[in-house]
Parts: sequence; C-alpha cells; structure tokens
Amino acid sequence: MKRIKIPIDKAIGEKIPHDFTKIAPKEGFKGVAFKKGHVITKNDIPLLRQIGKNYIYKIELDDNEIHEDDFAISIAPYLAGKNIVFDDEPQEGKITLRSSIDGLFKLDKKRIIKLNLIEQTSFPTIHDNFPVSKNQQVAAFRIIPLATKKSILEKAIKIAEKPLIWVEEYKIKKAALISTGNELYDGLVEDLFKPEMQQKLKKFGVEVVEHRIVKDDIVMIKDTFFEVVKKSEIVFISGGSSVDPDDVTKYALKRAGVKFIREGNPIQPANNLSIGYFGEKTVCVVPAGALFYKASALDIFLPRLIAKDKITKKEIASYAIGGLCHFCKVCVYPVCPFGKV
Repeated sequence: MKRIKIPIDKAIGEKIPHDFTKIAPKEGFKGVAFKKGHVITKNDIPLLRQIGKNYIYKIELDDNEIHEDDFAISIAPYLAGKNIVFDDEPQEGKITLRSSIDGLFKLDKKRIIKLNLIEQTSFPTIHDNFPVSKNQQVAAFRIIPLATKKSILEKAIKIAEKPLIWVEEYKIKKAALISTGNELYDGLVEDLFKPEMQQKLKKFGVEVVEHRIVKDDIVMIKDTFFEVVKKSEIVFISGGSSVDPDDVTKYALKRAGVKFIREGNPIQPANNLSIGYFGEKTVCVVPAGALFYKASALDIFLPRLIAKDKITKKEIASYAIGGLCHFCKVCVYPVCPFGKV
C-alpha cells in the first residue's frame, strides 16, 4: 500500500481515504465526521484539524490488497446465517450484523475463535444462546488495519464456509401450567406461579392455555399432567421438587412417562429445576424458589426451551461455570455474566 502524505491546507479537492472518526465525550458523540470518498472543501479544514487531521494520506492499493470497507462487505454474507441481516455499507470500516427476528442467538464458537486468530480480523459477538429482539445488534466485523492482503480475505471466507452466527425462532406458542401443593389446593396460600410464568412467557410470545392447581398426590399430578399436555406444547410444573418426602412431583411425572435429561442442575438459584420430555413435548419442573429471584436457572433455560433447542446432560453440567448468581442489588440480567458458558 502506497501512502502519499498531503498537508491539510493543500488537501482541498482530495478525497477522504477512509471514514474519519470524531470522539467528543463532553458532547456525548462518537461517530463518523467524514465519510470515505468525501471531497475536502475549505470549510472542512477547521473540523479536520479539530479531530487531529493535519495531513491527508492519499492511498494507492496494490492489486493483491483490499480496503477495510471492501473486506467487510465481502465477508458479511459468509458470516451471517438465517435470520441475520447486515448493513449495506460499513461505518468506520466496521459492518454491523443484526437479528431480523425475536429469537435465540446461536454461534459456532470454535470457528469464531479460529477467525479471530487471524491477527488482522475482529469479529466480536454477543453470547451464545442469548435471547434477542428484532433489529438487535448481535455482532460486528472489521479488519484492524486500513487495508490487508486479499489472501487474508480468502482465508477468512474459507473459515466461514458455513455461517458463523444465526438466530433460531421461538417455536413454542402454547404452554400449560400445573401448580402443586396442598396449601395451594386448600386455598391457604395464594398461587403466584401462574402470574409470574404468564409474565415471563409473554416476552417470548407464548400463551398460557391451561392452568391447574393440584394436591401433592402422585395420582392427581399424573392424571392432571395427562390432561393438560394434550392441549399444550410445553408444560411447566411448580412445587414439590425439593428433598422432602412429600415432594412427589418429579416421581409422579416419571410415572407418567416423562424422561428427564437430568434431575436438577448445578445453577444457583433454582438447583431443583429439571427439564424432561414426554414424547416430542417439553416438560419443565420449576422450583418455588425460582419465583423469588429475577434471574434463576429458569430464566437461563427458558429461551432455549421456547426455541426447542436441544439441551444435553453434559451441557447442563457446563452451566456450573458462570452458574452462580452474583445477587447484585440492581439486577440487569440477561446483560450480565450469570449463566454465560
């Protein structure tokens, strides 16, 4: 790459070689002051000096080199999988990738690391299995130098022969709830499970189509489960999941034919949350403690359950790392390290 240095006073009529950034903390501004290709006028000189540009460098690339903007435009279609969109043109050499739907963000961790091992590339993303909204930014790509060899682009494209990021849609639309407990059935305690779950599920577009309150009775729980599972795609059951002899919920479900991936999980709070399957339908036992906290194992797994994402026993165990809540005074979940593998 050849650079021709031109004093700013003599640069009138020259083109800006790349996006020039202005950073003004007191103004609350960080962004593009001049776009690549802008033709410099006399009136531009004061602002150019203000952002530290005393010289303009006219750039001439070799045949085997590629500009940062062209690199970003070229690689973006390879990085983006289903339900991912990206900018038509870069800003400051960076192209932004966004979700086109409300859904569950997914990524290929090994290949993203491999791409970033190319020292001149920068491809940061949000965390895997993160619930995202339509138009939310999920990743950004740029090369760090102004230009690089075309062979670097070829290497990057080879790594991204299959998309590196994508978003799974939320597939489940109807849920059933069962609240267990003699104290609830007898009206001694108000049932908080239904309103809490309705609020959580509404965020993912899921309707609660059935809700039952039953005793801590194996036969009653089993029979009720058979009734509500026919009307829903997923069943959430609260209560009776701890260690007391009267806690018979999971036993009743196993009697009904539910196959649990693992009973309990290593995440705190909500160690006793258990995920299972009844044929093609998902079953989730929710401990009462999960309703007390803004973020628990329920909130970590819920977006994945609604997206019908496959969850393995080994994967549940991996949540032990990062699975201890910090119990912050002000909870900002899910934008926090809790549950991020």
